[in-house]
Amino acid sequence: MFGLGTPELIVILGIGFLVFGGKKLPELGAGLGKGISSFKKGLRDVEDAGKQALEENVPGAKEFSEAKEKIEEVKNIGNPLK
Repeated sequence: MFGLGTPELIVILGIGFLVFGGKKLPELGAGLGKGISSFKKGLRDVEDAGKQALEENVPGAKEFSEAKEKIEEVKNIGNPLK
């Protein structure tokens, strides 16, 4: 996780506790969680819009998707795990 070990995380949490206090820290965590879930929802919406574009036969979208799949296949030729 970004090269952070347990001691580093404990120090960061300790500094956060000192700076924000015990009452604000849970509120900040909840806000961070809501922000992350909103970001993930936005990514899903973008993916769904891309799939919808393919279904509606937007000119060039299907060809792009096929080319992308072929590129991924070529990338994975030497990788026995995929």
